[in-house]
Amino acid sequence: MVFSGVTFLYYFLPIMLFIYFISKTKYKNIILLIGSLLFYFYGEPKYIIILLLSGIINYFIGKKLVSKNKKIYLILGLTLNLGLLFYFKYFNFLLENINNIFNSNINYINVIIPLGISFYTFKNISYLIDVYNKKVKPSNNLLNYLVYISLFFSTLEGPIVRYETIEKQLVNRTSTKEMISKGITRFIIGLSKKVLIANVLGGLVNSLTLLETKSVVSYWLKAITDILRLYIDFSGYSDMAIGLGLIFGFTILENFDYPFTSKTMTEFWRKWHISLSSFFKDYVYIPLGGSRVNKLRRLFNIMVVWSLTGLWHGASYNFIIWGLYFGIILLIEKKFFYNLFSKHKFIGTLLTNILVIIGFVFFYNEGLKDALISLKSMFGLNHIDFINLETIYYIKNYIVVLVLGYLISLKVFNKIINKLKNNKIINLMEPLLLIVLLLVSTAFIIDESFNPFLYFRF
Repeated sequence: MVFSGVTFLYYFLPIMLFIYFISKTKYKNIILLIGSLLFYFYGEPKYIIILLLSGIINYFIGKKLVSKNKKIYLILGLTLNLGLLFYFKYFNFLLENINNIFNSNINYINVIIPLGISFYTFKNISYLIDVYNKKVKPSNNLLNYLVYISLFFSTLEGPIVRYETIEKQLVNRTSTKEMISKGITRFIIGLSKKVLIANVLGGLVNSLTLLETKSVVSYWLKAITDILRLYIDFSGYSDMAIGLGLIFGFTILENFDYPFTSKTMTEFWRKWHISLSSFFKDYVYIPLGGSRVNKLRRLFNIMVVWSLTGLWHGASYNFIIWGLYFGIILLIEKKFFYNLFSKHKFIGTLLTNILVIIGFVFFYNEGLKDALISLKSMFGLNHIDFINLETIYYIKNYIVVLVLGYLISLKVFNKIINKLKNNKIINLMEPLLLIVLLLVSTAFIIDESFNPFLYFRF
């Protein structure tokens, strides 16, 4: 079940909201837990037990992190969580490398990655570390903790919600009219971004991938469309998650802050997938010593963080190289170009975006060979035409949605909305506009068979 599906929009969510809001306060967390488990069960019935056991085990380990042996329990908790993640996500990758190195033929395990395992595992890890460091007290209510782990609006695609940010809301929360109104608006906007822009851009990506005769421009167009589609899709899902959180009385932190407006790569990664970036900063980079160590150790810390960031996205050398690429770019930037890029907005933003587009070529291609072919072609090294009629055809047909997607990524619409907030006519029309967006999005969902969920590997 996905947010951008008819089943969720017109069956699960209305029923969930109705039952939740007619229930007494003392039953709301029970309703939320049951609803979240049903949501997860719909997409992953086989592995729902892992989600539940993971939550239960980490709950009891958390209670031990205030004892004299808390370090042992922390190590145990981290080992169990990382071991679970390694088994499902990386064990076959390890076997593949062993077979390649030693020319062996070890059989792979037949396993499917449980939906959202990276997200809820990182939730558990952040909770254990925060309890250990006395940033939060251990939960004294198993129900509340299971709600935290399984929240249906953040389990499958994030953001990575930390326990400390919603600790009080798990115990006592109120869904005010203002929160519900903001939540509905945010959800519909996120849905529209996903369905009306991202899905259409996804269709363009598929068409460009299948082109029989490709050109330099077609490779650049695909690379740009790939990153733009991912941003709008992922930020759209984050909008929907934040909106649903508000409706149910939760305030979830932002996950994107218009990263393509960044003047530096450092700024870009502060604004892109913020919950993941802050996780690696707080739980890996700083514990390793952060920037308070000598230059060589700092270099090591940065490369470790970015290697792990790449691996988090998937068990592939493509993702490792993707992570190392950005780690190296960040090091070079901090050493030579940070002040220059910071002072010259246009140059800094342009170069940052170009470097991001190039880096994400490794992210989208399934193998290193395909990624290198794409990069060579983008720079005219594969003896192909600069542009051809097929490329021009797709530019003409998708120019409107490409421009809309680009404008969305640059705060343009957000600035317009902020200027019109005090306009009485616009305020009166807002509910009608939201209904129109919802209906049009629904029509697209029903009419189009292309409505992918991009986060199965997570």
